[in-house]
Amino acid sequence: MKRERLEQQWKAIPAKPGVYLMKDEKDNILYVGKAASLYHRVGSYLGSPDKLSPKTWRMITQTADIDFYVTDSEQEALLLECSLIKKYRPRYNLRLKDDKSYPYLKISLNEDWPRACITRRVENDGARYFGPYASAGSLRTTLALIRRLFPLRQCRESIIGKASRPCLEYHIQRCLGPCIGAVSNEEYRQLMRRVILFMEGKHETIVRELHARMALASENLEFEKAAVLRNQIQAIERVTEEQKIVLAEGEADVIAFAQAGDQAYVLVFFIRRGKLIGREHFILTGTKDEELSQIMTSFVQQFYSSASHIPKRILLQHPLKEMTLMTKWLEGRRGMRTELRVPQRGSGKRLMDMVAENARQGLEQTRIKSLAAPDVLKGALEELQELLSLPALPQRVEGYDVSNIQGTSAVGSMVVFERGLPKKSAYRLFRIKSVAGANDYAMLQEVLRRRFGRASSESREGAWAAMPDLVLIDGGRGQLNSALEVMQGMGIDHIPCAGIAKENEAIFLPRIAEPIMLPRQSPALYFVQRVRDEAHRFAVGYHHKVHRRRSFGSSLDDIPGIGPKRKRALLRRFGSIKRIREATVDELASVEGMTRFVAGKVKEHI
Repeated sequence: MKRERLEQQWKAIPAKPGVYLMKDEKDNILYVGKAASLYHRVGSYLGSPDKLSPKTWRMITQTADIDFYVTDSEQEALLLECSLIKKYRPRYNLRLKDDKSYPYLKISLNEDWPRACITRRVENDGARYFGPYASAGSLRTTLALIRRLFPLRQCRESIIGKASRPCLEYHIQRCLGPCIGAVSNEEYRQLMRRVILFMEGKHETIVRELHARMALASENLEFEKAAVLRNQIQAIERVTEEQKIVLAEGEADVIAFAQAGDQAYVLVFFIRRGKLIGREHFILTGTKDEELSQIMTSFVQQFYSSASHIPKRILLQHPLKEMTLMTKWLEGRRGMRTELRVPQRGSGKRLMDMVAENARQGLEQTRIKSLAAPDVLKGALEELQELLSLPALPQRVEGYDVSNIQGTSAVGSMVVFERGLPKKSAYRLFRIKSVAGANDYAMLQEVLRRRFGRASSESREGAWAAMPDLVLIDGGRGQLNSALEVMQGMGIDHIPCAGIAKENEAIFLPRIAEPIMLPRQSPALYFVQRVRDEAHRFAVGYHHKVHRRRSFGSSLDDIPGIGPKRKRALLRRFGSIKRIREATVDELASVEGMTRFVAGKVKEHI
């Protein structure tokens, strides 16, 4: 019945550009979308369910009504779609988290004596706005830097230039003192102009102007004023030195994101005149089952609909859907040409890779912080106990992983989490000794035998004696079965054990055929992912160290009695392995730290 009603509504929709709204039975808006042809776009939802994503199919099953707005062009539809998403925040749209309240830096040029302040409303009042910023905290940091570099007024007092005395800010050279008439309005506005240039990344222009003013002050014997200008120049140059030159092409915003479940961590680097002048991160929700291009498109659309500045060039990690339409829309907002590009090589690609890695790290830190609160950690462990049917709360969880390259430089790792937090003093690393070739299962078994073998041989107070409430293996069914075989053979199969596979984040349990799929937003899933990722990170880091040592070692490394000090001494004396091979035993024994016996071993070996 519901589907028949939707099909009847669809037949009445015109084939014109516009915006459509999917509503449920209670008239709540589920989704807002735009289309060049409303008729064809809405019709695409009513075809075979096999052609729809799981997320779209869930939305259609809940849709009871379709409303629409016809617009004159697709660009108008884009603007209307964005405003309706902000207004209604539909469940099935990708949304910038709390985007209505993002703060901006306001330079109040509409006042006689302008100030720099924080605002959450952008108005057409003649002021200059910079933003949006991800948080008031990051904006306050920027504002504090501006106030340190430029002596602009901070008070809200009415300025008439006849105050009886200035405030403390004037005496510590943080304000030019317009309240007592110590500065002209023209000179003060030149200061505010430099603040704007600084926010635009035009530091060289500011420094040139200040150098000229300092030279003029010195010529006029105004040495105190010249010293203030010198200090200001030095402060700006220190800030400029800290900004890495990252892009020869000048002005650009660089956007990349990392996604996990229903959330994406989007990072924007602001490049002005080839320098990184700032970075902001944003959280985009509703990303589950969405294509990468759709996530990027939704962010660009929502971010630049309210951004105070649109740069000449925007570098993207993934292409946008309808690149031509989005380019025209951005050019309309900017008033001049704008380039959207996905860099494939050169400095742009290297920069994009850096932003993407920072986004990945930012997402990981966000997830860690979400588990940092004691009540959240306790809830995650309780949820894990219930979902895995554990006999007790997993107070101590141990994670295991192995790392190798086709069987070479093989290592294993053990990480420990107690009460949900990493206990790094209990982490352990293992060089694989008994396994030849690429056999991850056998390597994992060696690690577990050595770990629990040490536990059985130590006293109750020993470092290895503490036993886990849960063993987590990085891997799927095969790795889990290998671990269970060892634990059963050692008589410790009463300890709960589980494997977590990376591909679908599936959790495998003994004697249960189907893996458990935890909810994507589950704190328990975040916790086991963190244990798994920490074990992987620890193993890979050690593997790289061992492999590097193996790759860049020498034939001296395998000689009994030759350690790092003797190796350095020999190479310092003879310069190469070839010359060491040609040396006599007496010459080798004469090297500092060497004995005749060890010299004979060297000669025998090489």
